[in-house]
Amino acid sequence: MSTATVKKVAPTKVVTGKVRFSYLNVFAPRAVVEGADPRYSVCLLIPKSDKDTLRRIKTAIDAAKQQGASIWGGKIPANLKLPLRDGDEERPDQPEYEGVYFINANSLLKPGLVDTDLNAIIDQTELYSGCYGRASVSFFPFNTAGNRGVGVGLNNLQKLSDGDSLTGRSRAEDDFGDGFDDEEEESFLS
Repeated sequence: MSTATVKKVAPTKVVTGKVRFSYLNVFAPRAVVEGADPRYSVCLLIPKSDKDTLRRIKTAIDAAKQQGASIWGGKIPANLKLPLRDGDEERPDQPEYEGVYFINANSLLKPGLVDTDLNAIIDQTELYSGCYGRASVSFFPFNTAGNRGVGVGLNNLQKLSDGDSLTGRSRAEDDFGDGFDDEEEESFLS
């Protein structure tokens, strides 16, 4: 009888179910404010119906809180900044946040980017704000400049499917796929 190898996963690491990517910045790091370290980042829109992913995220946040007790004076403060936020409450004016929770994840290191067949995604037009995928993230405690809480590190992303772009920018294929006939336009001007 063979023994299967079991992967031991850190209690603070989560691979999500299907989420939507927003504010996607994963091909080149960008500083949020001048003078800050440039980072790769994404906002993950997690459907409220995905109870499994939400349960695993809450468990990972609790594990990060337990780890943080040592940097927070031996106990978990009541007023921690937590990463899981309610889109219906915090972003009621943005339709894509309806019915979702969201977390912001970032990293100083470039995340791995793959498609459904685990091929590396190199073409920047393939991965964009609005498409759907899965994310590997890690939760960690922080205590910086008087701010205490749990942050989210971005590990890797996997694109699963396309979706409507959230950038507001149209695709060239959509703008020019109207069957325009140059010959017809010239005869109109004659």
